[in-house]
Formats: sequence, C-alpha cells, structure tokens
Amino acid sequence: MTTPDIDPTVPPSGTGCLDCEGTGGWWFHLRRCASCGHIGCCDDSLSRHASKHATESGHPIIRSFEPGEDWFWNYETNDYYNGPALAPPQSRPADETAPGPRGHVPENWVSLLQNRSD
Repeated sequence: MTTPDIDPTVPPSGTGCLDCEGTGGWWFHLRRCASCGHIGCCDDSLSRHASKHATESGHPIIRSFEPGEDWFWNYETNDYYNGPALAPPQSRPADETAPGPRGHVPENWVSLLQNRSD
C-alpha cells in the first residue's frame, strides 16, 4: 500500500542519524522516514530525532532502519503500518554497533537511557 506519505524510490539519507552525527551524539536504534529517507534516532534514544523529524516535516510514517527489521510505524495513528518495499539499503550496516555510532557511545549509555527525562 502506498500513500502520499511514502515514496518508495527515495534512498535513505545515510547510514546513521543525521542529527546525532551533526552534533557528535549517539543513538540507540535508527528509523527511516518513508517519505524523504531521513534517518533519525528512535524514541528510546536520548534525542528522539525520528519523531522530531516527523513533527517538523509532516512526514508521519517511518520504517525501522535496523538489520532484520522491516516494520513501519505511523505517528499520526500511533500504530504499525503496512508499507511497501523501499529503495535500498534497508538498514544501517550490519557491522555498525547498536547503540552507535562506534566510538561515540558513552560507557554509561544504559544508565543515561534509563534516567533520561521525558
């Protein structure tokens, strides 16, 4: 199923969260905007760039950008979505760490995520 909110021809914007990479930050897991390909960090990450992108851009549908995952999520309906195949690649490189990126994840990352303010 396709909608104006999904463009299956657009490739992902990179292999990691663009916003975290721009600030030297790190992410827990990655999400891909199904409309424009923007890669952002998930809502379990400290910065939650994927949902911020959805709010700011009006692009409500994301797809997991983790290896082995192919689910979509619709922020407007707060539910899973049955989306089409998207342009490759389908995930971050399998040899990249999660959380990532390698070399930027603090040793106390679990504590930081558990104690983040919502």
